[in-house]
Formats: sequence, structure tokens, C-alpha cells
Amino acid sequence: MTKIIYTPQLDYNNVLIRPKRSTLSSRSEINLERTINFKNGGQWHGVPFISANMDTTGTYEVYKVLSQFKIITAMHKFYTVDDYMNMKSMDKNLFMVSTGISDTDFLNLKNILSKIDCNWICIDIANGYINKFVDFCKKVRTEFPDKIIVAGNVATREMVEELILNGGVDIVKVGIGPGSACSTRIKTGVGVPQLSAVMECADAAHGVGGHIIADGGITCPGDAAKAFGGGADFVMLGGQFAGHDENPGEKIEKDGKQFKVFYGMSSKKAQTAHYGKMDKYRASEGRELTIPYKGPLINTVEDFLGGLRSTCTYIGAHKIKDIPKCTTFGLVSQQVNTHFVK
Repeated sequence: MTKIIYTPQLDYNNVLIRPKRSTLSSRSEINLERTINFKNGGQWHGVPFISANMDTTGTYEVYKVLSQFKIITAMHKFYTVDDYMNMKSMDKNLFMVSTGISDTDFLNLKNILSKIDCNWICIDIANGYINKFVDFCKKVRTEFPDKIIVAGNVATREMVEELILNGGVDIVKVGIGPGSACSTRIKTGVGVPQLSAVMECADAAHGVGGHIIADGGITCPGDAAKAFGGGADFVMLGGQFAGHDENPGEKIEKDGKQFKVFYGMSSKKAQTAHYGKMDKYRASEGRELTIPYKGPLINTVEDFLGGLRSTCTYIGAHKIKDIPKCTTFGLVSQQVNTHFVK
């Protein structure tokens, strides 16, 4: 018999954060850095945003900007050991080496980490519900007992608990289909609205000593604040960190306006670029988009950090760790007045 969940399932645009009386008098009083201790050992300190491990945002050029703010870059999985060897002055706490789950991927991961110093591993596949995924995570944990291991993507409680308790994972990446360049929900009908996924998965992870990354669905700084308010420990940004000078690709001009290309890693463009083809047994679950050119990446970073500091002053959160306990969401039918917006 078909089952239906009648509890409302929410995206970021379905809620606003209610303001509360605050003793803070200035955004400058807010501390956006966190120190996090992980279940399997290891500690990290920094600003808990992460640039997505897509080949338009998970790059060395992006890392060079974000590392100045103590923000992590998840490098895309197609960098070779030679590529990493050519990257100079990398802070081992501020970038992740990404990998798929094939035997070749595992050998490549071992080769890279034998040559460079990095504290983070990101095990990344679109569908984190397959048995092979958990087994691969176990194998990586055995091989690298001292690394901070991220794995995803999933969007429900049971797989978060499985990955942390049986896969040896420290942080679970949460999000099935919310990204602007993702078409999984259109092609498959599968997904969980992102705010509900974050809230459920954060509750599950924290209950067993783990952490989560809210991955995808961020359209503005306010959405990031809502993700943290819902319990996310980290927020991963793809499209918001794309379209800048530091992102690869030439600017495209249309009707007097400038754009850059941004595409999902399950898109036909990405599959063709990295594997030579899109296999006939699969559908493209990613979009190829042209997004407005945004100038230097530092402008977007400062906009997000400034927005988050402002959130904190509205709800009385002195530091980023306080945001969840200071957050009360209100269901809304409209977020903003767009009457004069074209």
C-alpha cells in the first residue's frame, strides 16, 4: 500500500525566522567561526561554509579566495595527484579531497593522500542509499583512521545514522535534488524538501555524535541562515559561489549582459567532459545553466557573511553555534514584496 507522510515538508522559502529581543548592538560583535570536534577524532576551526565539489566551484582558484576567510573548498574529484602537487601553500584544514566509490577512485585517493597533506576526505555520489556506498565509507575509514570524512548525499534519518554508526563517517552531506543545477527531482520524482531534510538529518546526526552539511537549495544569505537555524553544522554552496572571476570558463554576452556557465555534475556536459559520454542507461540529472556574471568572488563571500551576522543580531545569537537555539521558524505564504522587481 502506498504510504503518505502528512507532516508538512518544508523548503527554505516556506519559512521566515522570527526576530527576538537581542542584547547585541552591532554586527561586529558576532563570531562566525566555530571549533568542531568530530566523532572519530580530529578538530576543525573556521567559518562553516563549504564551496561545493563541482568542477566550476571546487577549484584551486576558489580555494585561494575562500581560505582567506577560513572557509573550506571541497575540491572536485577530477583533480589528479599531479594537479595537487602543483597547488602551492594549501592549508590542510581548508580543503577536501573528493572521491567517488569505484576501486579506481580508492586507489586514486590513496595516491593523492600519500603525496599531499589534507585533513578532509569527501566521499561523493548522487545516491547515498546504495549498500556499496556504506561499504566504501567503511573501507576509507579503515585506510584513513585520522581523517575527517564527509559522505553523501542523503536526505533522511536512517541513512544519516547508518553512515555515522556503521560507515565511520564524521559528517553527512544532506540534500537530494535541491540544487539549482540539479534535475533529480524532475527526472526521478525523488527528494525531500531541503529545510525538512536538514532538520531531520541534523537531529539524527547529533543524536549519534555526528554532524551534517546542508548541501544545495541556497538562493540567498537568508537561506543559509535558515539552514543553520535548522541545525546544519556546515552549509555547502554551489551556484552562489559560481559565476565569478575565479570560476573557470569565459564570460558569455547576451543582450548586453554578461554570464558564465554553471552545470551539475550529473549533467550531460559534465559526464561528457569527464567520462567521454553519457551512458545510455542513465538520464541526465543535472542542468547546464548560464548565470549572471558576478565579478570577484570576495563580494559574494562578504555578502553571505554580512547577512549571517545580521541574522544573529535579529535573534540574539552571539556566535554561529547559537543560531539553532535562537531560531523559531514561522510558516509563511510570501517572503518578500516583489512588486517593483523586474
